[in-house]
Amino acid sequence: MAKRNTDTSARADQLKEDLRHLSETVEELMNATSKDASGEMRDLRERAEKRLKDTRSRLEARGERLYEDTRESLSQQVDCCDRYVHENPWASIGIGAAAGLVVGMLLGRR
Repeated sequence: MAKRNTDTSARADQLKEDLRHLSETVEELMNATSKDASGEMRDLRERAEKRLKDTRSRLEARGERLYEDTRESLSQQVDCCDRYVHENPWASIGIGAAAGLVVGMLLGRR
């Protein structure tokens, strides 16, 4: 669990860094536009487009990895629950009955 928190933190830090670079480029582009230097503006636009494309592709890749990691984790948890229920059917029935009783009592109070 600690590894996942560290990995998530590293991903968040990288995302912040990517967004910071993108915002710096946009600021440079805006400053160049106000000076109206066409050669400089063209270079800054190209840099901004390149950074935007790079950031977008990295974000898409991270989103896909996050989706796959989540899917794998949920699959493992489902398998674990399924195994527990098959190994301990009466305990599972008792847990389900207790949960149903608590939910029923809470709903009955309203």
